[in-house]
Amino acid sequence: MLPERLRPLVDATADVAERFLSAGHTLYLVGGSVRDAIVADGDSPAPTVGGQDLDFTTDARPDDIEAILSGWADAIWTQGKRFGTIACLKGEQKYEITTHRAEAYQPDSRKPEVVFGDSIEDDLSRRDFTVNAMALRLPDLELIDPFGGLGDLATRRLRTPLDPETSFADDPLRMLRAARFIARLNLEPDEALVEAVRSGHVRLSIVSAERIRDELDKIMVVPVPSVALWFVVRTGLAADFLPELPGLALEQDPIHRHKDVLAHTLAVVDKTSPDRLLRLAALFHDVGKPRTRAFVDGGVTFHHHEVVGARMTRKRMQALRYANDDVDTVTELVNLHLRFHTYRLGWTDRAVRRYVRDAGPLLDQLNELTRCDCTTRNANKARALARRMDELEARIVDLRQQEELDAIRPDLDGAQIMEELDLAPGPDVGRALAYLLELRMDEGPLGEDEARHRLRSWWESQA
Repeated sequence: MLPERLRPLVDATADVAERFLSAGHTLYLVGGSVRDAIVADGDSPAPTVGGQDLDFTTDARPDDIEAILSGWADAIWTQGKRFGTIACLKGEQKYEITTHRAEAYQPDSRKPEVVFGDSIEDDLSRRDFTVNAMALRLPDLELIDPFGGLGDLATRRLRTPLDPETSFADDPLRMLRAARFIARLNLEPDEALVEAVRSGHVRLSIVSAERIRDELDKIMVVPVPSVALWFVVRTGLAADFLPELPGLALEQDPIHRHKDVLAHTLAVVDKTSPDRLLRLAALFHDVGKPRTRAFVDGGVTFHHHEVVGARMTRKRMQALRYANDDVDTVTELVNLHLRFHTYRLGWTDRAVRRYVRDAGPLLDQLNELTRCDCTTRNANKARALARRMDELEARIVDLRQQEELDAIRPDLDGAQIMEELDLAPGPDVGRALAYLLELRMDEGPLGEDEARHRLRSWWESQA
């Protein structure tokens, strides 16, 4: 009898499986949908299918796949055809169907060499890990597991179907993907796998920055990213795509004395909510410390490490081909992450206005990063920081009720300034706007009449 939890998979694949069967070909469901259906225990809900891309492999060649799908699918994509992949959309469900294949990187090439095959076992042997090298033959749902993936899931072990050197030579990105699966599925890496990463991590250099970036993004949103990040540091893999990270292990943090800066950084990453950009900001927030370390009066300082770190963050994220908006967001969070600590004597209205204005749309993320940056074991210090942050957030609420705090601007605009001072457009108008903005930050809304009076007085003093 069919386990009820697999019913969504059967329902989503029945039509396409029948079309391949009628055409004399065998279709197998592979990938995460198979693994996740097996991983979940009997008390968990059935795997969801809607919105999840389903991956298949078949003995049909790409032209045959396209012909089988034509007239049934609502849309067909053939961009991956030369790699054996045809994708399609039926209703709201996306299907990606690939001819059985073996693919391997040439030693100095980023592009895989694709060879089509007829054997499901050969196809599964070329996949990344045994827990992903399982297939369900459709429509009868026979489990194909030639490499013991089911047993590895049961014993929480991460292995490769072939020897790890061969698997990682096929696609070096698998070394970074191993880190993600270790963290996401709580797996223990096989020692041979770990040694293969340690000895072969330099081959990550042939993988495109975009693929590395996408894998890093996936790592950042697993429940406990530090598990993956410790793996990439300890195996040497981080040096090939994020060298700033292992560099933090050399720096003793005078504030968080119980851990070095690397341990502190990974603790902060784990504390933040699974917001990709926020966690990236947590990952980068202290990267400037090694370059700013100074020994003063028997202690260690890291003055302006947020400024240096922001520059380093921008450079690294650009190297990883992040979108400009992502780079700007993370860089600004790194730049601002110490701003809260500059207000040690209480939150005046002026200080709150300036903090909110500088944070802009990143205010909530900045506040969370600031809270999570406290990893001290000293309970009194932790409570004191939490109280100060509570005070700040309460002051923001109070001022928002009184002012348009999220849109702070001078009481007069450029046109009004030019009218009042009889000026033409130019630098003097900008100087006047800056003066009025400072008044607005210091004193709150002045009103138009008072702003004009202050402006005239200021302008006369500039003569």
